[in-house]
Amino acid sequence: MVDKGIERRLCQRFKIPGATVSYRREKILAAAGRFLEEFCPVLDLSRGGVRFLTQKPLKFKSKIVLQISVPGERIPLNLRGRVRWSTFNAGKSYKYQAGVQFNAYGEEKVQNFPGTLVKIIALEQKFLGPEGAEGAAGTPGGPAA
Repeated sequence: MVDKGIERRLCQRFKIPGATVSYRREKILAAAGRFLEEFCPVLDLSRGGVRFLTQKPLKFKSKIVLQISVPGERIPLNLRGRVRWSTFNAGKSYKYQAGVQFNAYGEEKVQNFPGTLVKIIALEQKFLGPEGAEGAAGTPGGPAA
């Protein structure tokens, strides 16, 4: 890949101290199953995806259902997404890191509920603060869109 060092993300990433994610494989016909892993630490979050630590490698392009718990929030964020990458996390207590891109937001069955995007935007504003918002998307000092 020629553009390996170029940031391709369109959404500002932010950290939420103490946030965790539980995940399971998406099943088409079955009802909600048990989580494969619970309370995995979230490294960062954006409107478009999440990066977290896990004990298990996640298969590239696999469809998963996520439940992100945020300290101070009563209701977790429930999202669907697709694994974009999973890599070994050498010498750490969690063996792997994974990146999941969220499905689009909308009213279709495979899409994420638009209200969840509203919650993520509120969290972004809370945890990025005014200085983080100034450096967003193409403004001076911020990443390019």
